Amino acid sequence: MPITLFNSIASWLLKKRYHQIELFLKYPEEVQEEVLHQLIEIAEDTEIGRKYDFESINKYETFRERVPISSYEELEPIIERTRRGEQNIFWPTSIKLFAKSSGTTNAKSKFIPVSEEALEDCHYKSGKDLLCLYLNNNENSQLFTGKSLRLGGSKELYEDNGSYFGDLSAILIDNMPLWAEFSSTPSSKVSLMSEWESKLKAIIKESTQENVTSLAGVPSWMLVLLNNVIQDTGKDNLFQVWENLEVYFHGGVSFNPYEEQYKKLLPRKSFKYYEIYNASEGFFAIQDRNNADDLLLMLDYGIFYEFIPMTEYGAESQTAIPLWEVKKNTNYAIIITTNSGLWRYKIGDTIKFTSTSPYRIKVTGRTKHHINVFGEELIIENAEEALKTICLKTGAEIKDYTAGPIFMVDKEKGAHEWIIEFRNPPEDIDVFTEYLDNALKSLNSDYEAKRYNNITLNMPKVHVARENLFYDWLKLKGKLGGQHKIPRLSNKRGYVEELLQMNK
Repeated sequence: MPITLFNSIASWLLKKRYHQIELFLKYPEEVQEEVLHQLIEIAEDTEIGRKYDFESINKYETFRERVPISSYEELEPIIERTRRGEQNIFWPTSIKLFAKSSGTTNAKSKFIPVSEEALEDCHYKSGKDLLCLYLNNNENSQLFTGKSLRLGGSKELYEDNGSYFGDLSAILIDNMPLWAEFSSTPSSKVSLMSEWESKLKAIIKESTQENVTSLAGVPSWMLVLLNNVIQDTGKDNLFQVWENLEVYFHGGVSFNPYEEQYKKLLPRKSFKYYEIYNASEGFFAIQDRNNADDLLLMLDYGIFYEFIPMTEYGAESQTAIPLWEVKKNTNYAIIITTNSGLWRYKIGDTIKFTSTSPYRIKVTGRTKHHINVFGEELIIENAEEALKTICLKTGAEIKDYTAGPIFMVDKEKGAHEWIIEFRNPPEDIDVFTEYLDNALKSLNSDYEAKRYNNITLNMPKVHVARENLFYDWLKLKGKLGGQHKIPRLSNKRGYVEELLQMNK
């Protein structure tokens, strides 16, 4: 099929979907209630369905009272049974695929079930919706005259007891529809290569020969790839490599620390950035407007959402609420019920709503990745915004970072300890540290209160990391590439101690 004809047909089909999106924009509560009732009805005869008598549940309040909120650790026994071949435990259709979660650097992996329904009605549907929303906002786009450079996970799929597991991106690439394969680079063979450094060279070799019109991948790893493209080609910027490049679809980690570095590689004001919010458990939200800093929550992907205010999270009195009860600018932990059989599952992410008509969100961090040792409630959103502000102020560029607490010992007050790897370091690290402290005070009143007159917290301590410290740390753990992420904030000192030891 000629590429221009493919472009026209694909654009027409994707734009038709926008009318369905408009339905949940107008009737969000009704759409979410319908999703819940469908999930309950489909799973009535599963082991979980019989245990909680799904057949008699006819309203949300009964569902909330009867079905407990669960963590992965609590669901692991029944997930393991399914991995060993048992079926109809938590979802009626056969589940053979499991996304090996790479969201943290913990040694213990999670195996998230991925049903056929989730593949089609969530993950692949969301990919089409991302393009649909982008094309709706950019009618003159030439996206389909070229290919999308995708940067997926670095692990192949492994067979185990008749089931398959690997990075979600590897599962998606291995099962992707023909239209997506036709419009992507590199080839599936290269995309699924397991060794990151060899894969990087193969991607550059293949993709620099293509007419790439879009980029898709995690910002930290994509930046590594793009800097290598510039180095290998000897070009000044990426438009000299791919003249028709027009958009970067990104997600997985915050874009804030990397934004200015991308602008140097892509020095064209018309270039677009579109953020997505997805995970091994599902695809949740898409940026639906040009230049927006929030995301539209997608309500018809077979996922029912609930939310726990972070002020209550973990307490015995915690109460989850449905979408129609949320308020703007409140930090919530997300609870999901999905068409892969995750029932009231704590995904571990936190968000806040910027709008409730329609429902738009910002990802604010992780329920476990924050620092609250001294009551300062420092979340990733605060850290990212503070670092972005002071990088603009000082001209510094950050490659990676992590932070943890310095605990009180005897009469010595606590503090936060940061390890930051700079691509372009500040002239004076002490001035940078002072700016960081002041920026966090302005963004977080709890942090400001604990820092007032050093009442609880001393000035933060910032270490400049040697070149490639975080890369070497991930390599040591066998976690290079794909969806692997540096833990930004932690209530414990484990990450900081390991990195400081390697930084000597």
